[in-house]
Amino acid sequence: MSGISDFVTSERRGSATIVHLDDGKANALSKDMIAAIRSAIDEASADPDVSAVVLHGRPGKFSAGFDLSVMTSGDLGAVVDLVADGGDLVHAIYAAPVPVVAACTGHALAAGALMLLACDVRVGAAADCKIGLNEVAIGMVLPRWALTIATERLSRRHLQRAVATARVTDGTGAVDAGFLDEAVPADAVLDRAVEVAEGMAALDRTAYAGTVRALRTPVLDTMAAQILHDRDSGTAV
Repeated sequence: MSGISDFVTSERRGSATIVHLDDGKANALSKDMIAAIRSAIDEASADPDVSAVVLHGRPGKFSAGFDLSVMTSGDLGAVVDLVADGGDLVHAIYAAPVPVVAACTGHALAAGALMLLACDVRVGAAADCKIGLNEVAIGMVLPRWALTIATERLSRRHLQRAVATARVTDGTGAVDAGFLDEAVPADAVLDRAVEVAEGMAALDRTAYAGTVRALRTPVLDTMAAQILHDRDSGTAV
């Protein structure tokens, strides 16, 4: 186990790198947490022996979203900066040259759910947890880059309810909505995610990276332009 920060560590298991997220609380996405996750993904992507990355939450919590101390601070500049950093993280996960598998251990709300949408395969807990985009329910408008990835990855049948009416589901419901690909018993989430990640070792890395560029470039380019606009204009929506 190697430490990237006080709340992000990584370890190798077979051909997969597991990135553990654990701030001892809700795994809120602060600027430091975002930077540490990106660093871990970049490091794993640069290792030719790594077949995939697993993003693993702490017990019962994948991530509750952006750091509320910033989001409720009244400092618009800080809010815009944090949300744009979050957009860059989601963009980096979706653009990663190796597959990224989510081990969603429980609650994944707001930016936590957006991280799920960016991962190639999402394994979650079949548990009474809360997964979804709850921004409208708490008086926020999703930034355009978030709407772009949500439209790309969520089930069309669930898109309006999941986004416009902020419907939050449990682990099993999140599979049907498109936040997860499969739900397993909570104590099996990490092992199953690693099994999926190691199964991707058979993929040719160069072919995978090239296919990701070809398949996702329109969405990635749109997201990048939207994130840049938010930074330049000083708005988070």
